[in-house]
Amino acid sequence: MFGDRVELKTPAQIDIMRRAGLVVAATLRAVRDEASAGMTTAELDQIARASIASHGATSNFLDYGADLSGHGGFSGVICTSVNEEVVHGIPGTRVLHDGDLVSIDCGAIIEGWHGDAATSFTIGEPSAEDAELMRVTEGALWAGIAAAGLGGRVGDISAAIESSILAAGAYGIAEGLTGHGIGTEMHQPPWVPNVGSGGRSAKLVKGLVLAVEPMVTIGTSRNRTLADGWTMVTLDGSRAAHFEHTFTLTEKGAWVLTAEDGGRTRLESMGVRYGGP
Repeated sequence: MFGDRVELKTPAQIDIMRRAGLVVAATLRAVRDEASAGMTTAELDQIARASIASHGATSNFLDYGADLSGHGGFSGVICTSVNEEVVHGIPGTRVLHDGDLVSIDCGAIIEGWHGDAATSFTIGEPSAEDAELMRVTEGALWAGIAAAGLGGRVGDISAAIESSILAAGAYGIAEGLTGHGIGTEMHQPPWVPNVGSGGRSAKLVKGLVLAVEPMVTIGTSRNRTLADGWTMVTLDGSRAAHFEHTFTLTEKGAWVLTAEDGGRTRLESMGVRYGGP
């Protein structure tokens, strides 16, 4: 059904992933709380490094891809993608300004098990356009999680994400980028597209853990990778937002491992059963 590399976790292993998820949640909160105009994206990375270390975790972003050919491993513990940058922005000398739209992707490892999540925010008050873009993107994330149920299909998540975005207006869904399985590796099958239908995609079963991550643009869905080999930007220069959570399914419902409250508040507000302890 799944292929050889798909992991189904035990409850004890999922508990460790919950610990990793809470490190990610705390780190994203710390970066968002401290981000301000005049800071560089490298300074945001330093905040994240300190947070991850303070919780006794390690980064799954740092040196990612070092064993692959090309530009070498990723040099930060977070991805810092600003304005037209969709994902994989490298922390560096870029200075943040009022009105910038910033997406932060973060991961952490506890005892060999991974957590992964992302959030978007603006420096200062968002414009109405940016506020709506973020609302649509985060709403699509939760729509995807809410559509998941034991016995269903990964494609149910994909279809819900796509429908949520399309219902909101003329937004682009970033091409070539998907969610993924997660466990002893950050990226593993099954892949979770942000478009599509249920069809014959992988079945949702107990022990499967997924990272769901819609990336939505104000303009085109097309993107390109910069010369640094990592940063992906919209082809037309339009702004993008990115939200992500790692979650699993129990007999009770969905349990969001990278949400501080396990996703209870958001899921119950949508009339969806919360599956955590």
